[in-house]
Parts: sequence; structure tokens; C-alpha cells
Amino acid sequence: MDLTRALTRVAPRAPSSEQLVDRVPYARDLWPRHHLEVRAGDSTAKTAPRAVVWPRTTEEVAAIVKLCASEGVPIVPYGAGSGVCAGVLPGPEALVIDLKRMDSWRALDQRAPLLDVEAGALGITLEERLQRKGFTVGHFPSSILCSTVGGWLAARGAGQCSGKYGKIEDMVAELELVDGRGEVVTLKRRAGGLDLVPLVIGSEGTLGVITSAKLRLHPNPSARVFVAYSFPGVEAGWTAMRQMFQAGLRPAVSRLYDPFDSFLANQGGVRAKKRTGAHRPGSGTKALSKILRAPRLLNGLIEGIGDRVLGDANLVLIFEGHGDEPFADAARADAIARTLGATSLGDGPAKKWHQHRYSVSYRQAPVFMGGAFSDTMEVAAPWSRLGELYRSVRKALGRHVFVMAHLSHAYPDGCSIYFTFAGAAGSDADGLALYDRAWRAAMEASLAAGGTLSHHHGVGRSKAPRVPSELGEAGVSMLRATMRAFDPARVMNPGALLPSDTSAATSRPPMPPEGFSLDELSEVATLPGAATLAECAAWLGERGFSIGAELDLSLTVDAWIAAGLPGARDPWSDPVDHTLVGLRADTPRGALALAPSPRRAVGPDLFALFVGGGGRAGHARAADVRVSRRGASPARALPFDWPRAPAVSADEARLFDAIVST
Repeated sequence: MDLTRALTRVAPRAPSSEQLVDRVPYARDLWPRHHLEVRAGDSTAKTAPRAVVWPRTTEEVAAIVKLCASEGVPIVPYGAGSGVCAGVLPGPEALVIDLKRMDSWRALDQRAPLLDVEAGALGITLEERLQRKGFTVGHFPSSILCSTVGGWLAARGAGQCSGKYGKIEDMVAELELVDGRGEVVTLKRRAGGLDLVPLVIGSEGTLGVITSAKLRLHPNPSARVFVAYSFPGVEAGWTAMRQMFQAGLRPAVSRLYDPFDSFLANQGGVRAKKRTGAHRPGSGTKALSKILRAPRLLNGLIEGIGDRVLGDANLVLIFEGHGDEPFADAARADAIARTLGATSLGDGPAKKWHQHRYSVSYRQAPVFMGGAFSDTMEVAAPWSRLGELYRSVRKALGRHVFVMAHLSHAYPDGCSIYFTFAGAAGSDADGLALYDRAWRAAMEASLAAGGTLSHHHGVGRSKAPRVPSELGEAGVSMLRATMRAFDPARVMNPGALLPSDTSAATSRPPMPPEGFSLDELSEVATLPGAATLAECAAWLGERGFSIGAELDLSLTVDAWIAAGLPGARDPWSDPVDHTLVGLRADTPRGALALAPSPRRAVGPDLFALFVGGGGRAGHARAADVRVSRRGASPARALPFDWPRAPAVSADEARLFDAIVST
């Protein structure tokens, strides 16, 4: 088949190309391993797609997908290519659909407030335009200069202000998708009923092409408070973060840097100062490359000198809102920090971070040019597992590469840890092997410690081999059923999310017992599926905790989940706090076990098949639920005037039927 001629026939106004000069830029995303391969002499032409097409409308996308489904042509949806997990790796048979020409605002509802925007809209342009109209999405990923709305949704991304506004999945009221059959479907988010939106968010192009989304907005903050603290150790710092979030505080930004990261920040960061005279470009990074060949020695040296030389762990906080609210919240945070031995650093470090908050995305190139490599790994765990996660992943990475860490994206039940690491070897071939060993060790360590594989970067092909370890056999089977329901011809981004061989699964993350248990540190209760909510409330009440005030106490936990968690806290009012955080269920595909996690970005959110699913996907044996201490202050409610429970459409019902009946 002459693909470009066929594309012109079905979508005559959508430009397309099979020219190599047009195809090569779409061969890969920003996965650091790609950079190593290119440096080793691997040509991007090997993974360049068969053709590229640039549609302007949803109708054109639908016609293109329908053509590819009928002809068996693989499809890779493409935003701005800033992903770091090999979500984009087309191959010579694939068609790349670049969506950046679909960047229109379809409607701005200033009352709700809400924006209906197409998937190709570039992040920074979208946010700057919104702010001129008095609104913000509240989503500020470090890639905002080079990422799109569709990419945010596909990867289940997180922005730097997630402490107040949540992750991208908390901002979507509705999305439009062209599924793998070429049919246009609209999925609506709903509380208290079936909600398939969480299946598409994080699906990385494997279910269809996201063409638009309705994003919840907020009024621009009129006041902002910058504060920073020095803590006597990183654990004291994250204890302060935990207590703040569990006390109902929602700093837009909360970032805790370990002593070495804090030391670098105090010295002005990793960027070299300008020098005069005969300085050879790249000489500094080449010297660094040699040092990085002894990572154990370097890590040991840093750990050995410890806090005596490096100093303390620094916490950066930014509160924003209206009137006196940010100032009052900052005062409450100050009281918590000081009880844990914190010393105020004033507003300077927080303002400095805010000023340079996007520059981290552009610091990799000199490292690779100098013969080394660098990468990041973002994982998450409940507060009770955070120490083990921090130590285990640091140790696993430290055997192979130099490693630093900071904590960001905190929630009442847990937090994300962002590891930055760098390494070098004598040759590019050895560097690739070293890179792979470091990643395998780190993923194993994260899962063994009770963490996730990903908090917000997604899976792509980078982490796909370990997805069966996190989701288990039943979870992988449910994910495959979801893919078949949305994409019967299996043309959507094949190879992403799941490995072709699932036998590589390793030991599962640790699971709580299935009877009544309480993780007081994380404020998460494990409740038996057969127990009534009345029994749960009584058990929790004896321990000073509450599950909620407006529940039908006659329901069992399993029936409560099947009905859509009626009476649970409103997810729009406090998007940072989720109710269901872990699940063990009996399904037709076997026993499903999803360890409790504050958030995960490991493909579609399988909770969506159970919450509001009427028990058709399976029945809960035990659920891990966020609970609150009696008398705890709730978070400030964020207003949003939008239906909480719209009717389920015929398309939504059809897709759900196809998933659970497969």
C-alpha cells in the first residue's frame, strides 16, 4: 500500500510525508538510553517511522486510524516528544500521528471554570494564555516548555504544583478519544459511578489517540508565600512534609533535598561558572566522566563526610491562594517545622528554585557530550515505606552510578522520591550495559521496598519488563483486556507498557494483611471486603480514626467500591487526597493485588474497573483506604461547579462491557 496516497484519500487536508528528513525527528523520544545508542553510532533512521501525518481535526484522526486498523499499520500518537521512557519508538512499519496542529481552544467556561482544549496544545503557551485571562490549570511539569496536553494525559504526568492542584488525572473532567477502531468516543469523569477516564490517562497511546480534554481550571493565585527550612536530617524533613499534608495543609510546592542535593543548591547548582582564558569546551564534563567510573567510591565519600560537611536537608515550600490564606497556612507549616528541629532559611531558596524551576530539563546534554550519562527515576510509596524505599533504591543504584535524591509530590498517605543519577564507562557499549544494570537494580529495589515503578514519567518500553512484577498476572491480563476492548486490531503503539514476554516478573511488592489493619503513619486502613462500613467505622473509631461522615454504613466494603464509593470525600474539592489507594480482589482472571501507593503511573488505573463497576470486574477481598484522625483539619476546598455524576453514555457502557466480558 502507498501509505501517503491512502492518507491523502481519507484525510485530504492533512499533510503527510514519507521523506527521511521528516521521519527521522520522530524516531525516538528523550529516553536517555536513546542518547547513549546514538552516541555509540546507532542511526535513528533504524527506528524512524514509515510516514508522518499532521491532522488538524478529530475527524481526520478518526479517518486515519480507521485506515490503519483495516490495513494493520501500527500507530504512534505524538505530542512534543519530551517523554523519557521510550514511549515513542515507532519502527519502519509505523505511522506517527503528530497532533501539534490540533491546539485550539474549543471553549472556555469561566463559570466552572473549565477549558475544552485540543491535545496538541503546548503547555507553556496554554498556561501563559490562560493566565492572561485570570486562570491557571495548575499543571507545571518541568517539561512544560516542550510538552503537550495529550502527552501529559498519556503519561499520567505530575506538575510542580501538585501539592495543591493534584496530578493531571485530577484535572480532567472529560476527554475525547479516537479508539483503535477509528471511532470517536467521549469519556466523562464521575464520582459515584463508572469512570473510564483513568483507564485512558496513563495509557501511553495504547488505547487510542487523545484528541481533546476538558481541564478543570483555578483562578490565578493573588498571593504567594515562599519559605524554606533546614532540617537536621532528611527523615526529619519528610516527617514535616507528612505532618503538614495530614494536617490539611496543601503547599503548592514542597520539595525536600537530601544533604548533597542541598549542598549543590547552596553552591549555585551543577552549572559551571563562566571562565576566561584557554578553557577547552567539555573538559569539565570529561573530567567528571572519569570520576563517575568509580561510583561506589564517590557515593561512599559523600556518605562518609555526611552532614558534618554537606550540611542539613533543605525543604522548599510555596503556598499560594487568595487573601490571607497562604500566609495563615505558611504560619501553620512553620509551627510544624520548628517542632522537628527546623531552622528557617527565609524566602531566598524558594524564590531561587521558582526562578529556575524549568532549567533542569536542559542539563543533560553536557553530561552526554562529556562521555557520561545521566537519568532520573521517580518512584513513590506510603509514608511508612518511604525510608525503606529511599535507602534501598539509593543502595541499589549506588553500586553502579553516582546518585542524588529529592522528595516532591507529597500526599497525606505518601510521597514521591526523585532519584537523579549519573554514570560512565570505558566505552559506549559498556555504558549501555552499565545503564541497564543500574535500572534493573533500581526497579527491583523499589518494588521490594513497597514502592511503585513510576509516579509520573510513565512506563514506555523502559520499565515495561517490570510491569508484571507490580501488576501481577491478573493485572496484566486486565490491562491486555482493556487494550483489546479499545483497540481490537492492536495497532495502537505496540510495544509500549507491556513486554512481549511476561515471564520476567519478579517478587511482588509487600502487601498488607487482608484483615483489619491500620498504617497510622500513612493514615491508611486495610478493610476486609466482606466487612460492613459500620463495622469498619467502629473498628477505626476505637483507634481514633474516621472513614467518612456520609456513608451508607449498611454496605460492605466490596459493595461500596462496586457502587462507586458513594459518600466518600469529593475528589474535586481536594484533588490531592484519594480514597482508594490499594486493592486485593478476586477476578475471573485470578487474584489481583495492587499494593497501596499514594499514586502510580504504571499504565491505566485498574481501580477504574472496580470503582463503580457493579462488581463485574471482580470483588474486593480487601481495600486500602485513606482515613483521617478524629478532629483533623480538612484541606481548604477548591470550588468547581461541574456535574459530579453525569449519565453513563452508550460508548462508555460498550467499552466497559468489552473489557469485563473478554
